[in-house]
Parts: sequence; C-alpha cells; structure tokens
Amino acid sequence: MRRLSDRLRSDRFARKHCSAAVSADSRNSVSPKRPTICDRVVCRQTQRSALLLAWFILARIAAADWQVASLDRDSSPVAGIEHRQIVLQNSAKSATFDLAFFPTNSATLRVIDNPGGSENLANVMRRENFIAGVNGGYFDTQFRPLGLRVIDGTTRSPLIRARLLTGVLCASSRGIEIARLGEFSQKKKCDAAIECGPFLIDGGMPVRGLDQSRRARRTFVAVTRTGSATLGVSNELSLAELASALTAVPDFKIWRALNLDGGSSAGFWFRRKDGSALSIPEEKVVRDFVGIIAK
Repeated sequence: MRRLSDRLRSDRFARKHCSAAVSADSRNSVSPKRPTICDRVVCRQTQRSALLLAWFILARIAAADWQVASLDRDSSPVAGIEHRQIVLQNSAKSATFDLAFFPTNSATLRVIDNPGGSENLANVMRRENFIAGVNGGYFDTQFRPLGLRVIDGTTRSPLIRARLLTGVLCASSRGIEIARLGEFSQKKKCDAAIECGPFLIDGGMPVRGLDQSRRARRTFVAVTRTGSATLGVSNELSLAELASALTAVPDFKIWRALNLDGGSSAGFWFRRKDGSALSIPEEKVVRDFVGIIAK
C-alpha cells in the first residue's frame, strides 16, 4: 500500500502534466466540447485523494479517541520479551489487551499442531519451553485446519481462498512478516506460517469495512516496521473496535495486524521472569497454537 504522501504527489504530477497538455491544446486553438481524458483522470484522482485523506483523518481521530487507563508490565526470562496489560478507554467502550512483545532479532514464532485435541495452550507452552503463546488459526467441524499451515518448515495444510482468510503470518530467518494473500508467494521459505484473517491494520491504519456489531474475545498478531512483533488477546470487541484500539497502543507503532481465531478459542500464556506464568485459558479445544521462542 502506497503512503498517503506518495499518492498525493502522484496526483499533483498528473494534474501538472494534464494542465500542460490542455495549455498546448489552447495554443493550437483546440476547443474540446467534452472533457478530455486528462480532465477525467484528474477528476478521478482528485476524488480518490479526497476519499483517502478523509479516511486517514477519520482513522487518526478514532485512534485519538482511545486513552490509556492503565498499563502494567512483566518481564520474561529472555531480555526484550515482555508482557504488557493495557486498558484503553473511549467514550463508549474499554479495550483490555494482554500482549507479548518481542524483538524479531532475538526471538521468533513457531506453529504447534494439536491434531488429537489432547493438548491445551498452557501445557504446550511449558513443555516446549516457550516464552509466550496464543491459540492459532481456524479449523473446520472435522477439526481440520483451514488455510495454510507450515510447521518446522513443512507444509501441513495448503493455502486456500476464503472470505475471512485474507493474510498469512510467516516466520523465517529474515524475521516475522504479515502478508496479504496477493503478496504471498508459496515459494517463500517459511519456517512457520499460518493463514488467517481478516486483516486488522495495514499501513499503520485500521482496515476499512470491518464488522462493527459482533463482539467477541479476540486473538491477533501484529508487527512494526522496526523489527518488533506482538501476540495478543483482547476482551470482547468488534473487529472494527479492535483495529481502532490497536492503533492507540502506546510505544508500539503497529504497521500490520492480523486477526487469529477468537471467541471461545482465544487463549494467552506468558512465562514471567520468576518462573511463574500468566495464563488466560482457551474455553474449547483448538487445533494449533502460535508460540514465541528465543532464537
């Protein structure tokens, strides 16, 4: 997605060159009776710019409406990985996040399969020595994963096209990436990957058109442009509320965020520095988990 400044600069370029063309026509005594192609291009680009600018302003207003009510931190046994519980409030709603922040140069993500449904998040995290983790992606009524799953470099479930599955989380030697389906190449070497959705934040701003009515517990993953990422869960929020509130998380400028399975599947676990754990258990059996592990 191009930055707003790039799009506005492109529009100014188009208007400048179309104006030059119209001036040349005037000098040659050309008097078109209908709008020229340049006129129509400039008009469409001006309309797009106006809509984009309005969306940008409204997104910033929505983020500014959330205020930090409280913020608590816990450190982990690994430097740089920490838990933050953040409560945000606006005039109509409060949003509570439990987040596991980590730098991608010293930690990465793994996807853990739970094919028999015999494991829960807390047991897997403790046994496999993870620092933190959440539940993973969607699964069908036959307990089969929906969408791409790459576990330890091996594809266990193929990429599919579905309405909600709009993005892929990929962990590789190059870091953590959240990609739209149209950007993602299946030739890409991911050590761990999970397909899910919908996209919540793209280019630092909430995605337009997210559902505003249905509230549920949410699980998500987010990345910055500066080599940091987070796994998190929220209280009961709509997707639109979640995206809006995430843009207001302090000291962590989210570039992209992707929704994972939520509702009764939502779970969160974090290993504190003293060896104790913060556990928000999932309410039903889930097919897979996503965990943070030191490199």
